[in-house]
Amino acid sequence: MPAEVGLASKLRADALLLARGLARSRDRARDLIAEGAVLVDGQPVRKASKLLEMDCNLVVTSTGNPWVSRAGMKLAGGLAAFPMIKVKGRYALDIGASTGGFTEVLLSHDVGHVVAIDVGTGQLAAGLAADARVTVLDATNARYLRPEMLDQPPQLMVCDASFISVKKVLVAAMDMATAGAHLLALIKPQFEVGKGLVGKGGIVREPHLHDMVIADIEGWLITEMGWQHIGTVPSSIDGPDGNREFLLAGKKPD
Repeated sequence: MPAEVGLASKLRADALLLARGLARSRDRARDLIAEGAVLVDGQPVRKASKLLEMDCNLVVTSTGNPWVSRAGMKLAGGLAAFPMIKVKGRYALDIGASTGGFTEVLLSHDVGHVVAIDVGTGQLAAGLAADARVTVLDATNARYLRPEMLDQPPQLMVCDASFISVKKVLVAAMDMATAGAHLLALIKPQFEVGKGLVGKGGIVREPHLHDMVIADIEGWLITEMGWQHIGTVPSSIDGPDGNREFLLAGKKPD
């Protein structure tokens, strides 16, 4: 019984940050811990799974990322790099929404409406899910998206998908997009090159492989999808595992 009582008085570090309002999502809590920004009695917490006393002296020393997850910084950087991409008032899809970093950035840019699509369930931050401008489409593989699942054809698509090529996950949405629609998609080489070329720890380190992937996806965008290529830039931050990532911008011809 004493052991059970002791366990009940503790909570995982990421969950405690969320419960105290020191992080807006579990993802953001984990990011803060990874950054070394979470202290208990002056000592950094190293693992999100560490059990902490409910009444411990928990302090966050940095809130450098204003978004609900690190992903927000990636999209914010992409929109800054491609100011011609229209967000305000548009009907947008966030493919691979997860916690909602991309969705939150779109809302901050006065998007008309966002459909947050993810194969998982219950991941979108509660505040975003409750926003009237957001429709949550959980347990949905965007690869099999159909027009009747949306209120109207998309005018803007952003994508942060994992474990699948953008060449597979985006086709359905791009096909049903309106003329003049914009796309801003995160390219993750580790999910594009094939398992035989992924290095130790799941990281693609060789620059020539990055270049190969980018050229392949740009070619697909133009040749197979018939879209205009606006540009491709490195993400402002790497993936959480250290993989280089890139943002591809495109436009469906008017």
